[in-house]
Amino acid sequence: MRTPARYMRLITWRSLATAATAALMATLLTPAVAHSAPRESTPVYSYDNAVRESVWVDTGLDGDGDGRTDRVAVDIVRPSEPAQQGRKVPVIMDASPYYSCCGRGNESQRKTYDADGDVVQMPLYYDNYFVPRGYAFVAVDLAGTNRSDGCVDVGGRSDVQSAKAVVDWLNGRGKGYTSRTGDTKAKAGWTNGRTGMIGKSYDGTVANGVAATGVEGLETIVPIAAISSWYDYYFAKGAPLYDSGPEWLSDYVESPDARARCAAVQQKIVEGAPRTGDWTRFWTERDYVKDVRKVDASVFVIHGMQDLNVRPKHFGQWWDGLAKNGVDRKIWLSQTGHVDPFDFRRAAWADTLHRWFDHELLGYDNGIDDEPMADIERAPDQWATSAVWPPRGTDTVKLRPGKGEQPGVGTLGPRPGSGTETFTDDPGQDETDWAAEIDRSTSAKAGFTTRPLTRDVRLSGSSKVTVTATPTTTSAHLSAVLVDLGPDAIRDYSAAGEGITTLTERTCWGPSTTGDSSCFRETAARTTDVEYTVFSRGWADLGNHSSATKGEPLTPGKAYTITLDLHASDHVVPKGHRLALIVAGTDQGLIDPPSTTPTLTLDLSRTSAAVPLVGGAAAFARATSGSSYITPDAILDGVGEPPATHRVPGDVPTVVLGDVPGDVLGGGDR
Repeated sequence: MRTPARYMRLITWRSLATAATAALMATLLTPAVAHSAPRESTPVYSYDNAVRESVWVDTGLDGDGDGRTDRVAVDIVRPSEPAQQGRKVPVIMDASPYYSCCGRGNESQRKTYDADGDVVQMPLYYDNYFVPRGYAFVAVDLAGTNRSDGCVDVGGRSDVQSAKAVVDWLNGRGKGYTSRTGDTKAKAGWTNGRTGMIGKSYDGTVANGVAATGVEGLETIVPIAAISSWYDYYFAKGAPLYDSGPEWLSDYVESPDARARCAAVQQKIVEGAPRTGDWTRFWTERDYVKDVRKVDASVFVIHGMQDLNVRPKHFGQWWDGLAKNGVDRKIWLSQTGHVDPFDFRRAAWADTLHRWFDHELLGYDNGIDDEPMADIERAPDQWATSAVWPPRGTDTVKLRPGKGEQPGVGTLGPRPGSGTETFTDDPGQDETDWAAEIDRSTSAKAGFTTRPLTRDVRLSGSSKVTVTATPTTTSAHLSAVLVDLGPDAIRDYSAAGEGITTLTERTCWGPSTTGDSSCFRETAARTTDVEYTVFSRGWADLGNHSSATKGEPLTPGKAYTITLDLHASDHVVPKGHRLALIVAGTDQGLIDPPSTTPTLTLDLSRTSAAVPLVGGAAAFARATSGSSYITPDAILDGVGEPPATHRVPGDVPTVVLGDVPGDVLGGGDR
């Protein structure tokens, strides 16, 4: 699957790495013996004696309009021994807007500095774990944050260039200085330039953006719960997902002095991102999917399938683009919400990430590229693998809603339906209300279910729901959700912590110093028993029926057809359960309501769901060949209401076992 150019570079790098290692071993070991090429980096370097320094890299932009190009602060921790021995090291880099304002990780760590301005504490464990293993760790303050010049532009040119300029500097192509305003230049002679970017949420988003520039020297990225298109963070085909726009986020993360000088940039953000939901040039600049063909770095994607902050559509469309362009890739999909793998699968994550970087940055032939492409959490702490993702044999199957014996309680199967169903938008209800009463006739939704399955059915990938609806008013928002109807124990993604609970015990991941501990609180899965699971969602403004980029007022009484893009997922509906499709209006807490309160009539003959089923139509037919279903008069239990919408792509709050969630500040919604 490796592209030819990248394959040749890796072969060359492996050859160089093997030759360099052999030469080093020959000089260090006596008597001389034959040694195979290394397969794993080991912690042989002193973390206590690591070089800690700060460099300011020139971005070439003047975002704050002060007449000089902006410099971004780059804090570095690297092993001292390789440079002393004339050897160069690769770089692991996390570029973030959160190092000062808000903190990183489950414990909301911030950078701290000594009297000379050199970094003392780097948030997270990357430096503690990887510096002793022969990597440099580089933490970049995005423009307009912490100690950097410039302004935050929320995923635009300034954000991306903040990190790209550092990759250029690491590869000898950019300008760096020893201070924010001085003229003394700094060179990165200690690195070979091979860089891997990593980060969660906003940080991983920047990694996606930099990779989409095709910058030379960026060998791999590890985006965790990352955005792939900023429009899709704020809107779903015209439907607003938040009550504010990106100007709120830029103001939230900017340093106080940047906030004072960046009013003009703030105004451009407001003007470029109107709350109409229309696509503008502002969003085009922040759409990394359109440039996925430029990605030359390998990509290791991690995402929670119940992430209601950076919704799973982001990884789905990014992954599909990477696959189409033959990019080397790997993926982990968890049952959590917006959670870092360090906090839901710590030991396996540290080991896998270690081997990934060893392979991609050191060129070690450790076999990770021959292992299954995908790890998927099937139940709390229970994981399965797929050789490729989506699995071979996955095919899109069109399922159609049909009328049942009660209004709004219908069937779901391969045969075209007929007739209509009607519901009235209720902005006070959400997907949990709809699913709980799937078998009851209610005014706010139309629900359709299969027969109880006689075999497991696996949906893997992104679904689409096409709806033909006639509104009674000039505006209408639509929601479509896929539901697994049946008892299960799942991670409680709707609770504080979004599927994890933070414990009091700590485990350590590398050496520590007085100011930078490698020891972090352990976590455990936070679970709940449910009778249904919503596992995929999508929304749209019906006014965007003729264009994904521009909406228009509706004509009451006129039928419109629109396709809703549902979030990517990998979910097994077990034998004995039912698969359900629900179509409704406002999904409270997840989208904003329209300006009117419409009643919508669905044309069932022109409404359908295109779902990715492993085994295709034949698998669905075999699984639904059992007896028909008798509707019970019951209300089903599920998770709590979806958490209030996030406006900041970042970390979830720390929830310590025994604490009252409402009293915990933790990491906020970053």
